[in-house]
Amino acid sequence: MSEQNNGINLVKQENTSVPTDELYLNNAAPVNTSVQQTVPVTSQGNQPVSQSNLKFCKFCGAQIPMDAVLCTSCGRQVEQLQGSASGQQPQIIINNSNNANASAVAVGVPMGKKKSKWVCFFLWLFLGLFGGHKFYDGKIGTGILYMFTAGFFCIGWFIDLFKILNRSDPYYV
Repeated sequence: MSEQNNGINLVKQENTSVPTDELYLNNAAPVNTSVQQTVPVTSQGNQPVSQSNLKFCKFCGAQIPMDAVLCTSCGRQVEQLQGSASGQQPQIIINNSNNANASAVAVGVPMGKKKSKWVCFFLWLFLGLFGGHKFYDGKIGTGILYMFTAGFFCIGWFIDLFKILNRSDPYYV
């Protein structure tokens, strides 16, 4: 059987070993006239996957391996990820120290200058109306106020007695 196509003689061979859609140009190399070419679907290792291990993407209809979670054609997720239940949200753990609750000062570490409770008490007792104990604590502004108002009219001086006695010894300012 032969066909005439633009002056070229095409011969179609009837052979069971050669597919019927291949034509031979003057009995030379075969010319494939089929439009559709099938490529085997491969899994992760680029090995062909058998037809029984394939499924169809529910979005684009492409054939994908049975264990695929994402479609290799359209890239959409076709199944739930392993280990996540359908109704539960995944547990997210954020482990950083950049949050607003973190403080720069370590808890339990003394900061400032070490002061004695009893030195402050005796300064309060003898020089409290003039702010001697406030100057010892490093509170210069309050010490000057006490100096000009006689211990803030003796009310601040009396309150400071309980503040000083409730401090730990030593305390840090």
